Amino acid sequence: MSLRLPAWTATLTWKSVCFIVGMCCSLAAVLGVLVHVEVTRQTVSTAREKALGKLHEASQAYEAGGPLPPESGLDPDGLPPRLRALAVGGHRGTVVADHRGRPVMWAAAPADGRALATAVDYGQSARTINGLDNAIIGSSALAIGGTLLVGAFAVTRVTRRLHQTATVARRITRGDLDARVGDPRTRDPSRHQDEVATVAAALDTMAGSLQAKLESERRFTADVAHELRTPLTGLQAASELLPEGRPTELVQERVRTMRQLTEDLLEISRLDSGSEAVETDLHQLERLVRRVVRASGTETDVVVVRDAHVETDRRRLERVLGNLVANAHRHGRAPVVVTVDGPVVTVRDHGDGFPDYLVAHGPQRFRSGGNGKGHGLGLTIAAGQAEAIGARLTFGGAQGGGALAVLTLPGT
Repeated sequence: MSLRLPAWTATLTWKSVCFIVGMCCSLAAVLGVLVHVEVTRQTVSTAREKALGKLHEASQAYEAGGPLPPESGLDPDGLPPRLRALAVGGHRGTVVADHRGRPVMWAAAPADGRALATAVDYGQSARTINGLDNAIIGSSALAIGGTLLVGAFAVTRVTRRLHQTATVARRITRGDLDARVGDPRTRDPSRHQDEVATVAAALDTMAGSLQAKLESERRFTADVAHELRTPLTGLQAASELLPEGRPTELVQERVRTMRQLTEDLLEISRLDSGSEAVETDLHQLERLVRRVVRASGTETDVVVVRDAHVETDRRRLERVLGNLVANAHRHGRAPVVVTVDGPVVTVRDHGDGFPDYLVAHGPQRFRSGGNGKGHGLGLTIAAGQAEAIGARLTFGGAQGGGALAVLTLPGT
């Protein structure tokens, strides 16, 4: 089983912090190693020169037969074996080693088959190197902490602006076309824009264009529907004067269809504009559902599991339920069952079920599945009216087959 990291590790802030820490640690390590190596090289070189200078004095004293300097002698105790062997072999050399509990720099040279050696205290140099290492570690930790705080502050400012842009995008997706990011960098032309400001400006421009386009389409739809009402009313009146017969029935049916389509378009325009107020009152849900079923003139079963009183707009709720029942009979198969379970009303048929696009994305105007009848406006109006009264309307498949529409009224 693979290890699943927490969700917060996928955020840009976390990744940026990790990157900053990694880069700071790498840079501090490289600089620390370089400084340590260079200072150690210089310190060892100075100690070596001092030890070789003292060895030269000891060699002169040995050749003159005089007393040797302090810490000097032939084959002295504590002389490292490797250095002794080097000197006996006829070469000079130096090495750092512990002697009597303290670090010393040994220097040795050949002297009549023996090793003439001298020692120089290396403790101060070792303490200097250790102090330097501690200073490097401390300063690196402080630098990493400071850089991390500054970097986290800078990254948080960027991510906060990105979150704001994403929030506005989600609001636009939910239909709030007035939402704008309004990044201050986009308002002042003299300020240079960064990438986040560019994205925010592009989103605001897109939202403005989308809003203008939808407003234009909304006005066009409303204007067309209004213009069609008068000639259709006259056409309907004229059709009533035609002699009875099958042709007359066909004409009257088409006129009624056109009038219903026009009324639906007007209702969708009003829903889009939000121009109508919601008038709420307390209603008994069972009685309201039975009234809708009787008005539909269809054979629809009503099952009441638990009745409820709901505070809602009766006209809008009846419109939602009426459209759902009509759609079930038009696109599904009998029996159609309306179930009341508290403030939840379900409408089920036993047909082929809702199309996949409708379940995934909701109803779409002028797109109708099933047998191809209708214009896709009935469910669109139902969804719009449900949203207007604060209800939640979902579409799915029923267990055992068929379409299932679930209307959940407020207060659940």
